[in-house]
Amino acid sequence: MRWTRAALLASSLTVLLTTACGAGPSQRPGVAVEQPHGGSGPATSTSAAPAPPPQAQVPKTDLAWHDCAAPTFALLGTGAPPAGVGFDCAEFSAPIDSGGTVLGTFRIAAVRARTPQTPADAAPLVVTSGGDRSSTATVAGLVSGPGAAILASRPVVGVDRRGIGSSQPIDCLPDDTRQGLADNAQFAPGGGDRVDAVATLSQNATIACQDFLQPYQGTFDAPHAADDIEQLRKQWQVDHIDLLATGNGARVALSYAAKFGDRLARLVLDSPEPANTDAVTRTEQQVKGAEAALTGFARRCADLGCSLGADPRAAITDLINRAGAGQLGTLSASALTTTITAFLGAPRADQAAHTTELADALSAAGRGDQGALQTLVTREAAAVGADGQFVSRCSDDQQPATPDRAKQLEIDWAAKYPAFGKTAATGLMECSAWPVAQAPRLPDKFTLPVLVLGTTADPVVGGDGRSSVTGALGAAGARTSTVQWQGWGHPVFTHSGCAQQNIIGYLKDGTLPADGTACPA
Repeated sequence: MRWTRAALLASSLTVLLTTACGAGPSQRPGVAVEQPHGGSGPATSTSAAPAPPPQAQVPKTDLAWHDCAAPTFALLGTGAPPAGVGFDCAEFSAPIDSGGTVLGTFRIAAVRARTPQTPADAAPLVVTSGGDRSSTATVAGLVSGPGAAILASRPVVGVDRRGIGSSQPIDCLPDDTRQGLADNAQFAPGGGDRVDAVATLSQNATIACQDFLQPYQGTFDAPHAADDIEQLRKQWQVDHIDLLATGNGARVALSYAAKFGDRLARLVLDSPEPANTDAVTRTEQQVKGAEAALTGFARRCADLGCSLGADPRAAITDLINRAGAGQLGTLSASALTTTITAFLGAPRADQAAHTTELADALSAAGRGDQGALQTLVTREAAAVGADGQFVSRCSDDQQPATPDRAKQLEIDWAAKYPAFGKTAATGLMECSAWPVAQAPRLPDKFTLPVLVLGTTADPVVGGDGRSSVTGALGAAGARTSTVQWQGWGHPVFTHSGCAQQNIIGYLKDGTLPADGTACPA
């Protein structure tokens, strides 16, 4: 649940802050003072020869897991949990700031998936989706179809980023500001330029959330998320962990490698967000991936004879244009494009089987019946548009665009990327007022082999960012190998059994597949 002012003031949780503040603003994440768990020291090598990659270990002190399959799958709207899969939830406390600037702890949520075939002596594979979507949803998506082969070799543990998913949520945005940002200010009173209107909304949102979160408003970036994963390792009392990061989670994983690289046994980066790039470059890569994913979806839709007709892509683009012109009532073009990209980027393993769900909702809306589409809008907004994700996105934002640049891109991208370009350009202003964060430190010495997965048709981060990530890792001394999936969606590992087999082989002994290995759609 979300903390309200009454619930927060009535709770027994306390926070000890270096600023000596008392109870904070309403609805902020619950915190408590707690000494961190200790961890064992790093393994050392007595040989001058290169040591083989270390192995992750089974937790010595595990979390207090409890079954949560039914309520979690119901909340995510993914139907009944699959039979034969154990899906458990737990919580652990992580320091607000491991450097001691702010004392106290946040409540961090974790989920675990396994099957009766999962070996009891297998070390868990830790998953982070960063701020794109809750890691809980990613792990649930993995087990939602028949292809979760990876669970036959390892339990999978997802860790939700601060303020997202089942971790203590953030509720900092006024309702009208939240809705205005979701709509790209399409319905702002008085009309006017939408870029300027979103920039104003960004100012309002920043003031509200910075005030709400103070004095720990600077602790929601990727390096602090990496600290939370390190706290889990300490809680487990193990020397090394295996980590799989998807999308924005790769930023968290690279921060972990920079800070705690000697604690990693294996690192898989699935569809990684580009490393330390400016907002325009990062957004354009995402838009290109979304356009490619829409093309893939449209082809499948046409092959199935779906309700969008012979040219589903043209029908969807037309619907987006109608929404932008105000012809779909209160449904804005931005809310519609967010729903489409979130649906295409859903991690559920059986996502391709749901092609007709989106097609039927869109075609019905085109005929004037928005019931099914509004259900999708609500569901996908909850999945990718929570206040915690706004805070995470803005905390990670670097080199934001200027309003003049965004206005020019509205024109350029509308022509270049007909479905998603214009709304994406306007949306560049969402975090424009947020204090610009310093680029997180990348690993400067990292010699583990790293497996990288990707596809060009990725609607969440796009497919062009991998080179910046592999380049950064190579500069630190790591060997990388890329597996290219030929399908559309995000992330790769939940959709592709071929990718899972490559992951399984790599986790076993650290051996990378041949660079450029292709996995069919």
